[in-house]
Order: sequence, then structure tokens, then C-alpha cells
Amino acid sequence: MIAFVSGPVAAVGPGSAVVEVGGVGMLVHCAPATLAALRIGEPARLATSLVVREDSLTLYGFADDDERLTFELLQTASGIGPKVAQAMLAVHSPEALRVAVARGDAKTLTAVPGIGPKGAQKLLIELKDRLGAPTGAVPAQQHALAARPAPWSEQLHAALVGLGFAPREADDAVAAVTPEAEAQERPDVSALLRSALQSRNRTR
Repeated sequence: MIAFVSGPVAAVGPGSAVVEVGGVGMLVHCAPATLAALRIGEPARLATSLVVREDSLTLYGFADDDERLTFELLQTASGIGPKVAQAMLAVHSPEALRVAVARGDAKTLTAVPGIGPKGAQKLLIELKDRLGAPTGAVPAQQHALAARPAPWSEQLHAALVGLGFAPREADDAVAAVTPEAEAQERPDVSALLRSALQSRNRTR
């Protein structure tokens, strides 16, 4: 198993990044918020999980080990593959998922694209004894080291487009969370992304 990759960022795309490790470019699939914090040429360390299929080897990357472990635990539920697990972590932090499962909060899970009320109820049952109890910890800002980071609005817009939003939809979502961002001294793009996705789910 590849537990993490560490090295300069060689490329960043809509759904993945390339990290140079010992002269080899490792393609790592990441959630938009993680990708938004990466800068080409700057060092980064990503916790990783290798998903093995008959015809492919896919490496998924995360801001920290808690995200990686949660990603792997989510896939123990029936019907949850790596893409859905990654989408769940794009919308909610590991701690938010633990809290939702502990409280039986299906509505929180339905904020994830592709998970409906019935699917959420099933997940609550299957994950109840798997994710563990909430830790009560305040999630740290999940940013890789970067020099001269882009404004939060640009990072958030890029993350939303990477999730499939049309540019105009991404503009509207950024505008919706601007008050929340302006209330923070250093806007947390990961938290703002979750707020934008949850807001979109409520307005459907």
C-alpha cells in the first residue's frame, strides 16, 4: 500500500494532480478542495489510498490521514465505491460524517450528490459501528504548503467547476458563501466548498 506521496507538484487538473516522487510522476485523484490548495512547483504531502481493480490501479489523495481512513471506511458500506466516498468527503469533513452517523442525520448525507433519502438511511445503518464516535476535534484547515495562494474565491470557483458546475453556477455558489468568507480572517476553502454544496442541495 502507498500510504502517502511527498514531493513537488508537477501538474494540477480538474480531478487529479501529479506529484513528483523520486523522479516519477504519481497521478493522484483528489477532491476539489485538496486540489485547490496545491501549487505547481511547490512541495506537498498527500495521504493516499490505492484502489486496485482488475484493469486499473488508482491512487486517491487526501489532505490528512483522517480523510484517508474515512475514505476507506466509507467503502465498506454496500454500494459505496471510491468515487462516491470521495464525493462524500468533498461535501463533509470526516468529523462531520461521524457526527451525522452518530446522530442518525440522514439529511446531512443527502447533501452529497447521488445520495438520496433511502440511500442515506441505509448508510446510517451500515456505517453506525464503522466510522467511530465523533472526536469533538475542530478540523484543521486543510491546505498544502503554497506560496502566494490565489484568493479564496478563485480557489472555490475552480473547485466547483472541477465538481461539474457550469461556470455561471459556480459564480452563483461563490456569491452565496461570500458573507461566510468575509466573516473569516483567513477563509477556509474546504469549509466554504461544503457550504456551497449544501446550499445548492437545499435550493433544489
